[in-house]
Amino acid sequence: MGGAYRCNYTRKRFRTLYHNLFGPKRPKALKLLGMEDDVPLRRGRKTTKKREEEVDIDLDDPEINHFPFPFHELMVWAVLMKRQKMALFFWQHGEEAMAKALVACKLCKAMAHEASENDMVDDISQELNHNSRDFGQLAVELLDQSYKQDEQLAMKLLTYELKNWSNATCLQLAVAAKHRDFIAHTCSQMLLTDMWMGRLRMRKNSGLKVILGILLPPSILSLEFKNKDDMPYMTQAQEIHLQEKEPEEPEKPTKEKDEEDMELTAMLGRNHGESSRKKDEEEVQSRHRLIPLGRKIYEFYNAPIVKFWFYTLAYIGYLMLFNYIVLVKMERWPSTQEWIVISYIFTLGIEKMREILMSEPGKLLQKVKVWLQEYWNVTDLIAILLFSVGMILRLQDQPFRSDGRVIYCVNIIYWYIRLLDIFGVNKYLGPYVMMIGKMMIDMMYFVIIMLVVLMSFGVARQAILFPNEEPSWKLAKNIFYMPYWMIYGEVFADQIDPPCGQNETREDGKIIQLPPCKTGAWIVPAIMACYLLVANILLVNLLIAVFNNTFFEVKSISNQVWKFQRYQLIMTFHERPVLPPPLIIFSHMTMIFQHLCCRWRKHESDPDERDYGLKLFITDDELKKVHDFEEQCIEEYFREKDDRFNSSNDERIRVTSERVENMSMRLEEVNEREHCMKASLQTVDIRLAQLEDLIGRMATALERLTGLERAESNKIRSRTSSDCTDAAYIVRQSSFNSQEGNTFKLQESIDPAEHPFYSV
Repeated sequence: MGGAYRCNYTRKRFRTLYHNLFGPKRPKALKLLGMEDDVPLRRGRKTTKKREEEVDIDLDDPEINHFPFPFHELMVWAVLMKRQKMALFFWQHGEEAMAKALVACKLCKAMAHEASENDMVDDISQELNHNSRDFGQLAVELLDQSYKQDEQLAMKLLTYELKNWSNATCLQLAVAAKHRDFIAHTCSQMLLTDMWMGRLRMRKNSGLKVILGILLPPSILSLEFKNKDDMPYMTQAQEIHLQEKEPEEPEKPTKEKDEEDMELTAMLGRNHGESSRKKDEEEVQSRHRLIPLGRKIYEFYNAPIVKFWFYTLAYIGYLMLFNYIVLVKMERWPSTQEWIVISYIFTLGIEKMREILMSEPGKLLQKVKVWLQEYWNVTDLIAILLFSVGMILRLQDQPFRSDGRVIYCVNIIYWYIRLLDIFGVNKYLGPYVMMIGKMMIDMMYFVIIMLVVLMSFGVARQAILFPNEEPSWKLAKNIFYMPYWMIYGEVFADQIDPPCGQNETREDGKIIQLPPCKTGAWIVPAIMACYLLVANILLVNLLIAVFNNTFFEVKSISNQVWKFQRYQLIMTFHERPVLPPPLIIFSHMTMIFQHLCCRWRKHESDPDERDYGLKLFITDDELKKVHDFEEQCIEEYFREKDDRFNSSNDERIRVTSERVENMSMRLEEVNEREHCMKASLQTVDIRLAQLEDLIGRMATALERLTGLERAESNKIRSRTSSDCTDAAYIVRQSSFNSQEGNTFKLQESIDPAEHPFYSV
């Protein structure tokens, strides 16, 4: 995480839990956690510190035996293990979703930087950067969703103290992650604007009004101030200060105040029109919001915008005095103007020490490391040390006094460059300052390439034209001197190909003796032409193209860049004392006196008293309300996201294509069924044809049988008619009345050879 961030794993609570799990009380701790002991107990001598820790451990305390926010730890683990889907799943659950998204964004960005620095596979760095952008986008969208629902609760989400994330705020985590979109959001900028103005209520020409108030203090009374109700996002220290010092007028019962207001409004309404009535009503309402004179003066000088202009005016005065010192003759002892400049630098150094000591990290070494991470702090330290050296030399006799004056002249260059930091407050100049910084970095890489080309030409030129030089440091100067100025167009034409060899005769008849020609001197103009072609045309135009690219890159995000730089500027002047150097020494003495009084009263130093950051300390009930609001915003965010996704053209096309695919599959099933039905109908048709054929054959057989029966019956009739007179025939005929007799008669009357059907 970097900076002043301190993880919970380094705090005493986690160390106590770890000691419970791996110390002498390991069996009891594991039993409470529902685990089994599989590591043998380590024996050895224990220090007094460990014995004291063992006595203070309470294993029955739920704050020691488990993690209060397990989804925080699981999400961090998933991010570190590069399991993006699992990290997103854990992010959706639990509290402090905005803080978790910003922490994950910072972790992924830091891991991507480490991956790129360690020459690992490029895909790993790109994947981690992509994961960082995903979490950053989630944080911005969640902030936008919460801002749409409730502006005040959204600002509380940005400013309340996150005890599980190094006691930081979401705004500080966003700055640590360098999330410009988050800082540039309307909610963040409204919060920063309120903090920048303090309790001053100004819309137009705020700078002129503040400068007028500084130069003419009576004009402070004409300025408008905000009351306490208009500032719901104050830090805890400010609220305590207001409660202690602001005189509270005895409030009347609400009913009495309402009656008085109604009577006064009714009386005014009888004498004025509708427009004047509204104005008088506003005056009645503002009657209860009057701020005492002392409170106005205090709030005016404690507003960050007033501190900024106060420090700026003092800095301009310091530069004017410094100019006077270096431009006029330096006397043996410092003048009044010089003593003022010395006191300014001295008190500025004390202020830098105060910034280090009152920074967030706990250890002094860590405080110094965090302080040195800021570019302007490093340059300020170098400039103060250089001025101190110059001052010491200036107090000596000649020639050291002149050396000290030269150091003064060099040192003032930096203090003029320091004005660029003040320009960052301006919306238009701030991005240009950032462009200059980025272009300086680009130019450093360009200088390395230019140095190779310059040395190749400079060494060859020096060696050819001056072959008999003695060893000296001037050789290094001669190598770079002329080739460097050639880059800017000074080609030293008279020295490109100087005359040499035979003597020349002038027009007046005077003979000039020329030096002998150097061996290979004709090569110098040739390589000089190649050098100027590469340096003046190729490399310089390449540098211009790089600068052009940097300009358009920063110009496209200039608004975000200015808003991001604005946060650091506001926080810087919010934490500074009221008085500028050299008067700041009185503020330091006051702070030391207050600290000693607290120690004398034996009051333990509260770390929150030294925390001048933008933090809102709220009660447990308010914290629960904020967490519930955040969870509600997450649910609403995912609901709207699903609605947007479902109503998007891509999703509609996808749903339509799925429906078309389903319909095509159903049509294919219908076609298959139709083919099956056709095949079944064909089978039925074949079987019906077979049945018709069989029925036809049966009908033919029946017709033949019917014809045989008729023929037999005719034959029998003919026989009966011929033998009717025979008595024996009658007796025999009567014996065939049974079924068997008739059958036998039929079989004898049919010839099997003529009818094979009956033979079967």
